[in-house]
Amino acid sequence: MNIQQLRVFAVSAQCKSLTEAAEALHIKQPTVSFHLKKLESDLGVELYYKQPRHFRLTEAGAALLPYARRMSTLLTEAGQVMEEFRHGGRGTLKIGASYTPATYYLPPYLASFQAEYPHVLPILTVKKARPLMELLRDFEIDLAIVSLSMQPQDGLHVIPLLADELRLVLAPQNPLAKKSVIELTDLQSEPFLIHEAGSTSRELAERWAQENQLRWQVRMELGAIETIKEATKHNMGVSVLPYRSVVRESETGELIVRELPGYINHRHICLVYRQDDIMSYPVQSFIRFLQHQRPQAKSPSPL
Repeated sequence: MNIQQLRVFAVSAQCKSLTEAAEALHIKQPTVSFHLKKLESDLGVELYYKQPRHFRLTEAGAALLPYARRMSTLLTEAGQVMEEFRHGGRGTLKIGASYTPATYYLPPYLASFQAEYPHVLPILTVKKARPLMELLRDFEIDLAIVSLSMQPQDGLHVIPLLADELRLVLAPQNPLAKKSVIELTDLQSEPFLIHEAGSTSRELAERWAQENQLRWQVRMELGAIETIKEATKHNMGVSVLPYRSVVRESETGELIVRELPGYINHRHICLVYRQDDIMSYPVQSFIRFLQHQRPQAKSPSPL
């Protein structure tokens, strides 16, 4: 087997058909079939089921896929590193970010980084934290800036950058907004606007409610923090949101932000990258920059 066969195999596994794989690789479909057949012949096993319209891996193919992805990625990165040496630090930086860091934390750091490293091109992918961890393990991105509960991640370095507490958010016209301290009993009859399932803030908000035996009344589930904020402004319910997503509205008085009663913070914005990885110049530069150039992280001051 050779690297071209493995690259064709890795790309084909991401596609629905060999025709789609050929388009992604900018080669003809018979060439894709040739490389896959040669790879199967060299290895002596069937790697995918021979179906005309769908590409589906066999058990052997699924076992080979992570190795094929890694070898293909390493070859690409090796070429990029040599390109960087030829052109004085040029290169791409594939960053994954979950929604809160991507919107409310990362932009000023990206702006400063680009000013210091003008020849590096950042490519930002914004998704939920969990799928970003999979993209990182599959070598689809170089590093991630994500909001996480502080739990070990197999095969990954997790560096907390700053605390990102959840807070109770209300409309100014909500009667509870007049209280400087809100108790759990105050929330028993309040309708809640909550983040969609799968987000870190939703998981931690549910943990908070369970730990405090709060049976909240869910009025609506919403997929975006900005949408939750707008619904909260119209007093459709109260919400539990990352503090850093509501700093501006808290300062302007558009929203009232209070401590969550009985809440213990488990959420941080973290830098995550692979262990034992060979890093390109842009990746090394960004990790150093983010760890050393950022101001000292502080938790939000008490309200």
